Order: sequence, then C-alpha cells, then structure tokens
Amino acid sequence: MQRTDVIVVTGVCGPERRRLAHQLARAGARHLISASRVGIDQLDDLGATDRALIECDAATQITEIIGALTDPAATETLHLTGVMCVTDALHLLDDLAADDFVATEVDANGAMLDCTARALLTVTQIEFASVIVIVNWETVPTPDLARLMALISHLSPLARLRLDGSPGTAAIEPVTYRREQQRAGWVRTLNGDADPHMTDRRVSSVRTEQMRPLHPGRLQTFLDRVEAGRYGHVVRSAGFCRFATRPRHGLYWDHVGRTIEFREADPDADLDLDLPETTGDTDLPHPGQALACIGIDLDAAGLHQALDAVALSDDEFMAGPAAWAGYPDPFPRSAPAEHGSD
Repeated sequence: MQRTDVIVVTGVCGPERRRLAHQLARAGARHLISASRVGIDQLDDLGATDRALIECDAATQITEIIGALTDPAATETLHLTGVMCVTDALHLLDDLAADDFVATEVDANGAMLDCTARALLTVTQIEFASVIVIVNWETVPTPDLARLMALISHLSPLARLRLDGSPGTAAIEPVTYRREQQRAGWVRTLNGDADPHMTDRRVSSVRTEQMRPLHPGRLQTFLDRVEAGRYGHVVRSAGFCRFATRPRHGLYWDHVGRTIEFREADPDADLDLDLPETTGDTDLPHPGQALACIGIDLDAAGLHQALDAVALSDDEFMAGPAAWAGYPDPFPRSAPAEHGSD
C-alpha cells in the first residue's frame, strides 16, 4: 500500500507562508494543497500521491491537523514528517498579544459555528512546529532579533529556527510526529527537560507548583497584574490547575498575551477525591496547579510568591469544600476538553 509523506506549512503571514509553501513543494516535488482548500475531511485525497504538502491558513488549529494525520486509522496511508511555521519578526509579539477571535468552523452558508482566540492559534502553531522560518527580520536590530529568536526557541525548544533567505530555508528534515506530542515549551518546562536551542539573558521560563487548589477571586486579581506587566512580560503560561470552587475537576490553564482559557480536563482523568465537608487534611491527594510561564524579563520570585498567595491559605484549606463553594468564581465553565494531538 502506498504511504504518502506529508509536510504541513502554517503561519499567520499569508503571502510569505504561500511563497515558502510553493518553494518547499517545488524543491521536494510535492503535491500542494492550498490553504483555501484544505480541510480535515480532505485528507483522504492525499493517497493519490506519495509526497504532499498542506498549506494551512492562520485560522487552522494545527493540533487538529496533526491529530488527523497521526490517527491510527490514517497512519497506514499517511506519514507526517514535518511542520513548518512561518513567523513575522516585525509583528510576532503583536500576534501573540492579539485579543480577537477568528472563526475556526463555519457552516455551508459561512455562518460561524466555532471560534478560537487568534493568539492561541498562533502560539500553538509555533509550539508544534519542527521548523520555524522567520520572515521580515532584516530591519530588526540585532539584539531585538536575538531576543525574539530566544523567545521562539523557549516556546518551541525542539524546533529548528531559520531566517528567511538563509541557506536551507526551503529544506525540512524529517521528524517523527505521534498522536501525543510533547513539543511545546511549556510542556517540556513542566517535565524539566526544556533545552531551547537559542537563549537570551532576558528570556526565561519559570515552573511553579502548588498542591492546594486556587482561590478564583484572587486568581482574577493575579491575572490582571500579569496583564499589567507586574511580573515582567509573560508571553505564555500554561499547565494544569484546580479551582477551590470546583475541586473535583482538573482544568487546563491556557494563556497567551491577553487571552486566557480554562478548559475542563478529560473527566476520565479527574481524581475521585473523598473530601471532608468541614475539615481539611493536608495529606489529601489534591493537586492544585503546575504551571509554566515563558516570557521576557520575568520576575521569577514574584511569580512564585504571587501564585502561592492565590492558593488557599491554611485556614481556608482547613475550612473544607463546603466553605470553598461560596468563594467568588468569575471564570466561565467549559465543556470537557476533547482528546487531541496535544
């Protein structure tokens, strides 16, 4: 049975992304599927060629594409060997700070069925890339460019970074993509194995851990301070947490720039806790949060102290779940997260 070797090209820079996708397709004699035509339901059409390239637009959820290409039902005929992300040196920080939403699913009449924060789409495209090509870098001062490249490398430690126009820009080394990926910098920071290829003294990642659940009211105040730059420029924070008001449900913490989302984790992974109603027990197997922060000029000590203050105090913890239920909780509740490539 013929197996199609597939490369994916993504990024928010439309003209540059298309140019590099066509360049990469020509160099590798690959069948090109453009962003205007690609969709999960079209992946079956790739079986007609042994080498393909999918160009995805800025609204593409790269985790869905990777999940579809690495699904056990697809891997008999499809083999994902690389993901190239095209980033713009002049606008990347603005793209990561965007607070608007884009349609990720529409019906036959073009009406929006689902949407996702543009900044989250942008950062995940970077995090899951095996190669990141930086365009429009020529006029960026060298110290700023070095800092930007270090930030990208912290967000995506396993990716290879290339400047547009440098030798090998249109080449891509094959890598192994599996259904469950641990490429993102925040995941590797939590696992203790983040080793970015490029570093800068002003760029860092911070790992925090707190076994007690979080007080949602104080969390809102903390997030306001993060957005105001109180602890440096926190570009990305992600991980896992629990709210005291929802102690039986683990949450995914997903933040970039001015956008944050708390999604309920897979219910099958929730802990079946036997929590007392009125008293606390410090030996309860009740994880609170494990969080990775990536950014510029981060105040690591300040972040640790602030997040510790967001967690329940001794007296609050001892009061038990009945008291926790009355705490203010300004965050919307979400449906359980679906299984995906991440």
